Amino acid sequence: MNNIIYNLVLGMSLIFIQALFLNNINFLEFLNPFIYIYIIIYFPIKNNRPVFILTSFIYGLLMDLFSDTHGIHSASTLCIAYFRPYLLKLFFGMAYEHQVVKFNSLELKQNIFYLFSMVIIHHIILFSLEVFDLSKINLIFQNVISNSIFTFLSVFILYEFLMRKS
Repeated sequence: MNNIIYNLVLGMSLIFIQALFLNNINFLEFLNPFIYIYIIIYFPIKNNRPVFILTSFIYGLLMDLFSDTHGIHSASTLCIAYFRPYLLKLFFGMAYEHQVVKFNSLELKQNIFYLFSMVIIHHIILFSLEVFDLSKINLIFQNVISNSIFTFLSVFILYEFLMRKS
């Protein structure tokens, strides 16, 4: 029960930090860290998948409500919640199959590949839906690459701060 309350408070805190502060950063006119996806990426492994996908969608919908973005965050969080088990199996293999993956004791290489894959998938969907014009593919890729690096660094620092502390 304590873990559920901790994840709920952390998720809501990340949404408020994202909506109130980080959405207004726009460093160099287009860089913006999306740290709210931390909770979906590092949510505990042992969960009910349909419930997790539904709560990820609602989580993204809350982000859309605060950001006035018309569903692009809910679509992107829904997709990373859907692809998360496949990426966990890809990067952690049998440890994921036996449900023994502990996010607070990951190897650096596995964590980097897993985190960067989740961030890239999220950002491809997010910026493709935001721009929604194939003639501006260069703008989409520019936003995806630059914001993915910025988000990756932000989420990795948050991971080190929250997971290594506990």
